[in-house]
Amino acid sequence: MESRFDGKADRKDINMDLRDFFNKHPRVAVACSGGVDSTFLMVQAKKYAKDVKAYFVQSAFQPGFELEDARKCCEKAGVKLCVIKVDVLGDRRIADNSADRCYYCKKALFEAMIKAAGEDGYTILLEGTNASDDEDDRPGMRALRALGVYFPLRECGMGKAEIRKQAKEEGIFTHAKPAYACLATRIPVGTPITADMLNRVEESERALFAMGFKDFRVRVYHGAARLQICGEEWQIFSEKRREIAKALQPFFSEVFLDILVER
Repeated sequence: MESRFDGKADRKDINMDLRDFFNKHPRVAVACSGGVDSTFLMVQAKKYAKDVKAYFVQSAFQPGFELEDARKCCEKAGVKLCVIKVDVLGDRRIADNSADRCYYCKKALFEAMIKAAGEDGYTILLEGTNASDDEDDRPGMRALRALGVYFPLRECGMGKAEIRKQAKEEGIFTHAKPAYACLATRIPVGTPITADMLNRVEESERALFAMGFKDFRVRVYHGAARLQICGEEWQIFSEKRREIAKALQPFFSEVFLDILVER
């Protein structure tokens, strides 16, 4: 089916708020990744739009907790969630992990959501990019623009701090959730991505979450784990460094600590 998404996305208008946006677009589909931006957007769509449905793409690049968070938020808001599976590793343009990987991945994921939403009768798909996001750091935005995806938070001039504040006031549990880039970003560009590599990263990060870490990354570095943590969590690392090494040993024979983290 030919997409009816019209490509008029990202018209920032600080004189427009979300109520105005949904008055203009009362029937929408929302790409819900499980993060604070997309869940906040989904809740606002439920509040102001006449008809809304959420869509989550499940792939090898998304950790399991993201789907759990998306489901929990949708259930609480009373919004139906459609889960779509996409085989990203089956596309060599993605799995080969070139500098354009994010473009091809976003294109594949959002084409799948647009197709599913179109079959459900929705002609507008919304995504949670906000006014604080630097587009230069998000090459996948080129694909979303070409597909005609809308960015209401950005259009209405809403930045991350304001979104977190309002999300907290409205009781959305993701309000303090750290940004979490997809698992593919843990693999250096040019290194082919495999399911085993992604699984080792996900299991390692799951172990660190269980120890109390919240804002960190486990990156692959020449076959070893390169652990990046933020300054406020150095105390946890200092107290649990032996426990960390033991927890990651089944997945990586060596673990390096990156002390030059700027996030």
